[in-house]
Amino acid sequence: MQTNFSAAQLADPDVAESERILRKCVHCGFCTATCPTYVTLGNELDSPRGRIYLIKDMLENGRPADKEIVTHIDRCLSCLACMTTCPSGVNYMHLVDHARAHIQETYKRPLLDRLTRAMLAAVLPYPSRFRAALKVAGLGRPFIGLFEKLPALKPVAAMLKLAPSSLPPASPMASPGTHAGQGAKKRGRVAILTGCAQSVLDPAINDTTISLLTRLGVEVVVPEGEGCCGALVHHMGREAAALAWARQNVDAWTRAIEKRGLDAIIITASGCGTTIKDYGFMLRLDPAYAEKAARVSVLAKDVTEYLTTLALPEPVRKPGTVVAYHSACSMQHGQKITREPKELLAKAGFVVREPREGHLCCGSAGTYNILQPEISAKLRDRKVKNIDATGAEIVATGNIGCITQIASAAKLPVVHTIKLLDWAYGGPKPEGVSQRGPVAAE
Repeated sequence: MQTNFSAAQLADPDVAESERILRKCVHCGFCTATCPTYVTLGNELDSPRGRIYLIKDMLENGRPADKEIVTHIDRCLSCLACMTTCPSGVNYMHLVDHARAHIQETYKRPLLDRLTRAMLAAVLPYPSRFRAALKVAGLGRPFIGLFEKLPALKPVAAMLKLAPSSLPPASPMASPGTHAGQGAKKRGRVAILTGCAQSVLDPAINDTTISLLTRLGVEVVVPEGEGCCGALVHHMGREAAALAWARQNVDAWTRAIEKRGLDAIIITASGCGTTIKDYGFMLRLDPAYAEKAARVSVLAKDVTEYLTTLALPEPVRKPGTVVAYHSACSMQHGQKITREPKELLAKAGFVVREPREGHLCCGSAGTYNILQPEISAKLRDRKVKNIDATGAEIVATGNIGCITQIASAAKLPVVHTIKLLDWAYGGPKPEGVSQRGPVAAE
């Protein structure tokens, strides 16, 4: 794609990076076939190619964002299916991130939209605030019908629908400390991201991960001082807040690295993993953090990615349960992890089935199911229909957002992949799971 940026514009490193990305696009349109919003809405401007044209026009002319571009950029899920499809290597992720930051700086949203986004940014990344908000959500449930009739309040209705009726207690295992690996042979030392929303909605995911890794002889560190990965505010264009979270986490993990070293930083929410693996790029212009952030990005591993580096023993039990594996967009498109989770499940004795249209997003996408509830619901229902067609008994996935989204409409139980693996290797049976295969050993 030909571009016409001035030398003054290209002096801005973010504009220069976007210009390099734009020049790679050859207008082929392959991305339209795998874009969830284009498949759902059929509007060229709701495809990656259409958004690229809008972003190019906005950045080249150095103009503030307007209602049209905000509408179509807001509809983007950042599922990154377009990057998997693109034959030219267009880094749409970095381009749309730049566009969102430009929107945040130059466009004044309607009041209720601003308030909703500010509330999400002020609550979701903080577990204590998020837990308190969910506890009082029940007071608003009687008004869901009313909120849904008012366009500006539809996000509030979506939040109330997604809020669980009860919450598990906070886990003591999330407190800073070290969990020793079991057995005579120590097989590694890793840190684990406790995160924000997942630690409130399902703390058992990390607890299970720690239990499995320590049984396998891996020492697991919960560092002091880490927090939200920053993805939530990053995808809303709030770059200063996103970079602050990134620096905080880089500092926490650097201390752990310098103390006794780390073999990996384990991430159990694939949405977080995609962002943390991008810290090296996000902080590339910060001389105090560029090198440290790049090191953190290299060490960041999804838990299934890390498990494939270990020589796993034979499972304690081989359940034989038929599992529909939903590959989160941040897993398959963001991190390019497609093989490992399925192979681990199969080796552990599960019968793995993949739903049709597995490349399409379930509609969760961070806060997308709150801010774009109608498109999100269409994608969710399409995903659930394809999952039901597999004939599976349970759904496995590696992202808390997908778990919450799919479970809001699916009849099958939806669990994190690590819970099934932990069960096969001697842990407790996840709720709602049946065992059909033989027990290997008890």
